Amino acid sequence: MSIEFAKKLHAHETPIPGVVLYDLPVHGDNRGWFKENWQREKMVALGLPDFHPVQNNISFNEKAGTTRGIHAEPWDKFISVATGKIFGAWVDLREGPSFGAVFTAELNPSQAIFIPRGVGNAFQTLEDNTAYTYLVNDHWSADAQGQYTFLNLADDTAGIQWPIPLEQAELSDKDKAHPRLKDVAPMRPKKILVLGANGQLGKALRDHYDGDTSVEFAGRAEIDLTADESLATVNWKNYSTIINAAAYTAVDTAETPEGRLAAWNVNVSAVVRLARIAVDNDLTLVQVSSDYVFDGSKKTHGEDEPLTPLGVYGQTKAAGDAAVSVVPKHYIVRTSWVIGDGNNFVRTMASLAARGIEPSVVNDQIGRLSFTTDIAAGIGHLLRSGAPYGIYNLTNDGPVQSWADIAADVYELSGGYSSSVTGVSTAEYFRGKAAAPRPLNSLLELGKIKATGFTPREAGEALRAYLKVTPVLNASQEVFLRR
Repeated sequence: MSIEFAKKLHAHETPIPGVVLYDLPVHGDNRGWFKENWQREKMVALGLPDFHPVQNNISFNEKAGTTRGIHAEPWDKFISVATGKIFGAWVDLREGPSFGAVFTAELNPSQAIFIPRGVGNAFQTLEDNTAYTYLVNDHWSADAQGQYTFLNLADDTAGIQWPIPLEQAELSDKDKAHPRLKDVAPMRPKKILVLGANGQLGKALRDHYDGDTSVEFAGRAEIDLTADESLATVNWKNYSTIINAAAYTAVDTAETPEGRLAAWNVNVSAVVRLARIAVDNDLTLVQVSSDYVFDGSKKTHGEDEPLTPLGVYGQTKAAGDAAVSVVPKHYIVRTSWVIGDGNNFVRTMASLAARGIEPSVVNDQIGRLSFTTDIAAGIGHLLRSGAPYGIYNLTNDGPVQSWADIAADVYELSGGYSSSVTGVSTAEYFRGKAAAPRPLNSLLELGKIKATGFTPREAGEALRAYLKVTPVLNASQEVFLRR
C-alpha cells in the first residue's frame, strides 16, 4: 500500500455541494505510520461543519472487490480509510438542483471525506483486508433504516466506472435490488418547526411559508412548551430549525403574582428547555425578543447594548435571551410594538375612530411599529441567507414616532381626523392605574439586519397596507382611499 507522507491538511471541494475531500497529514517511519484522523479544531477552521459526531463505526472487508451501497443515510458522516484502499462513489440523492450529481475518488489512509445527510455513498475495496472508519452525528437504530434512500450500484444515469466490474464484485442481494435513479424518491431536507403558530407572529409565519412543506407549525395544543413530556414526544432529529413564536406578552398582568409565574414559565423556563433541545440536537433556534429588555434611557438601542429591563415582562424576555445566547446556532430577533393578526394598538385606534371617540394617547414613548409580516420575512431571510448567528434588531423602518403620532395616522387613514387624538404623558395616562414600567425610547437600530440584505418596509407603508388603504396621487396632493 502506497501512502504519501507529510501532506498538509487540505480540503478539496467536489461537484456535490457539501461533499468535501480532505488530505490528512500522515507521519511514518520504519515502524509504521500515525495520523490525526479526526481533529475538530483544525478541521472546523478549514471549513468542515462542526457536525457533532456521536458514534464511530468500522467496516472490515476481507477481499478486494467487496462493494457496498449506494446508501444515503439520515445523518452526516466523516469517512476515512484505516488500512487498505477503496474506490468511493457518491451520488447526491437530496431533493434539489444537485440531485443525481456524482463524484468518485480512490481513498487510502491519507485521505478522508465528509458526506452530508442525503448523499448516497458506496465503497469498493481495491485491496484485501481493507478497513474504513466513519463518524456519524446520530445514533444508529433500526427505525432510522426506514429513512434511508437507496440507488442501484449499476444505475446507467450515474454511470459509475467501477474498477472491478460489478459482475465480478462481491455484492449483497439487497444492494442488487436497489432502484434506478428515475425511481428514487429524493431525501427531503430536515424541517423547520414553528412553535406558537397560532399567535400574531405565528399566523404571519404561516403566511410567509405557505405552500412550503418543509415547514411545520405547532400551537400549544400540539406542543406545550411548558411541559417536558410534551416536548419529549417530538423526534427532534427530523428538524434543522426551531422558530419560537410563543411568548407571554401581557405586560401589566405580568406584575401580578399569577402573571409573574406565567411569564417566567413561558418566557424563561420553556425557552431554557428549547435551548437545551437545540444544543443536544445541533438545531438552529430562532427566538423573538423585545424592546422591553432595555430601560429606554438611550437614544437608540443597538444589538450589543447591555440588558436593563424595568419590569417583569422585560426581565423574563432578557432571561430568555440569555438562555438562547448559549446555543451555538441562534438568532435572537428583537422587535418593538408588534402589530399583526389579532388584538393590537392599531386595531383599537381604528375601532375608536370608526365610533367617533376622541382618545388620549401617550406621546412621550417613542419607537417604530413592527408588523408581523415584516418580522416573518426577516426571519425567513436570516435562515435562507445563512446570515451570521447572533442578535438582530427587526422593526419597520422610517421616522421615529410616539404612540400618539401613530394613533393620529390611524385616524387619518380610517377617515377620521388626527386632531381627535390628544397626547398625554405616560405618567398622566397611567395615574392611579396598576401598570408595568415601560421604556420611553424603544428605537432599535436596523443597520445590522440591513447589512445582511434585508430592508424592512417603512412603517407608514406597512400601516397603510395593514389598514388596506391605497395612496392615490392627484396633481396637488396625496389622497387616501379605503379599498
